[in-house]
Amino acid sequence: MKPLYEEYQAHGGTIIKPYYWLSFSLDCTNCPYHIRTGEEARVSYTEFHQIFGYPHGPVYPQPKHLIFYELKNSSGSLVQKGHATNCTGSPTHPEPMLFEIHGYLDSVISSNSTIKHIILYSNHTPCNEANNCCISKMYHFLMLYPNLTLSVYFSQFYHTGNEFPAAPWNREALRSLASLWPQVTLSPISGGIWHSLLNTFVNGISGSAVFQPILAGRAMADRYNAYEINCITGVKPHFTEVIPHASESQNVKFQATLQNSPFNNVFQRTSAQQLPILIPDLKIPVIFVLVPYRDLPPMPVSENPHKPTNVVRHLNVPQASFCEANELSKLPMGRPVEMEEMTACTASSKEADKNKAELLSKHM
Repeated sequence: MKPLYEEYQAHGGTIIKPYYWLSFSLDCTNCPYHIRTGEEARVSYTEFHQIFGYPHGPVYPQPKHLIFYELKNSSGSLVQKGHATNCTGSPTHPEPMLFEIHGYLDSVISSNSTIKHIILYSNHTPCNEANNCCISKMYHFLMLYPNLTLSVYFSQFYHTGNEFPAAPWNREALRSLASLWPQVTLSPISGGIWHSLLNTFVNGISGSAVFQPILAGRAMADRYNAYEINCITGVKPHFTEVIPHASESQNVKFQATLQNSPFNNVFQRTSAQQLPILIPDLKIPVIFVLVPYRDLPPMPVSENPHKPTNVVRHLNVPQASFCEANELSKLPMGRPVEMEEMTACTASSKEADKNKAELLSKHM
């Protein structure tokens, strides 16, 4: 028996109470209505700016999770739009609310077979940490609906940096999700998608205000996101539209804010007319943590563990993130050698060279 949802008709759509919350948390401002559809999915410009970091760039720290979604049919026409937010009282991310078996999207698609494509616009990449297992649930959902396609657009990475203990597991889960291409695509929000989000999901934005310029800090972050998702998954983003050049005045303002930017150590300015380009920071430590695989489908083993499977297009030669590659290059090949063995081998080699020299001198 499938669970029922409590749906309430609102001014421009519906407010939905997820089935597994019989009561709401006083610690969460969005409880119990974390899913909203239609015009009810719109948010204020202030909230959009704070959560998505538009148009200036990422804002840290950012504990809120907000996903806008669109459900479309095979011809590309919109069937439903909405948004899902995280619960700070549980805590629960929005992905499980949408994608778990008998979750909201499972219920919607079961009752409307015309839906063929799901588009997510998220302020964070999905994670696969123990409390939520977001990517595992997305993966299993896609296995249940093989005729559906999923496009994920994001504005910043969630817990993939080396300062987070679960980072290796989150990166591995992103590789697993990307391996479902062409059913799945992962891309940074950039260019015209920002304008589309303003028009579709933000209150009080219309006319020329929708097409406000994307500032250099935001364009820098979008370019970094495109570079890093390719490093993590080995797959080029399906969509990128970043500003290739900036005016001199933009770069003056950009350089003034770059010093305090979290991306300062991976960008380098090349000229007054160009946006910064990416360079690796080899000083960043890499933390490797063994995390149980839980219920994510097993990854196939190959010569290159970073190579996604089932990918036939948009594929670069897979490579680790520059931080991972730097650390891996230091690892010894073959079995470990104890210090006593190394000393013995060195002494033995010197003794052999001495004996060889004495033997040669006797025959001269």
